[in-house]
Amino acid sequence: MRSPAGSSPPPAASLDDRLALRIAAMRVERGWSLEDLARRTGVSRSTLSRLERAEISPTAALLGKLCAAYGTPLSRLIAEVESDAAAAELLRADDQPVWRDKTTGFVRRSVSPPHPGLRADLIEGVLRPGADIVYDGPPVAGLEHHVWVLEGSVEITLDGSSYTLNAGDCLRFRLWGTSEYRCPGPDPVRYLIAGVMP
Repeated sequence: MRSPAGSSPPPAASLDDRLALRIAAMRVERGWSLEDLARRTGVSRSTLSRLERAEISPTAALLGKLCAAYGTPLSRLIAEVESDAAAAELLRADDQPVWRDKTTGFVRRSVSPPHPGLRADLIEGVLRPGADIVYDGPPVAGLEHHVWVLEGSVEITLDGSSYTLNAGDCLRFRLWGTSEYRCPGPDPVRYLIAGVMP
């Protein structure tokens, strides 16, 4: 991965730093100004500028808006900023990329990151009680999801239809519009998402 200016991030750069560089590069690759991206995402120009300079950590909702504008799933964006995890066949637990939303406390582990030639990826999500994540739309229309709850319970709302899932329950759908994940508590929820590109 290279920054818009052509320099590579240092190997020890944090995931947030690498995300910032990649997000800026994606905008430049498309020839968009910050104003263009602000119009496409509904995010202020100043917030986008601070994000690209790694002055703020992105939230899951913000990354969702950017991924929708760029037409790429969040799992693919994360895979692009990780070192060699996406290319390996065997992914040990310690090598699986983990990202944390510092605002909501959401923890996202790429159990099986996107890989060229493969259409599915696996993501483990952990939400603390009361945490709520809203995505304005899918990064790719019709993206297939299978959500399997491992521990706790989660409320998922898809285009106004709500579902409560408890441990062992699975919800499968194609994502066309808004989605919301909420942990009602009293315990955190841990779930697995299998995402399949259309």
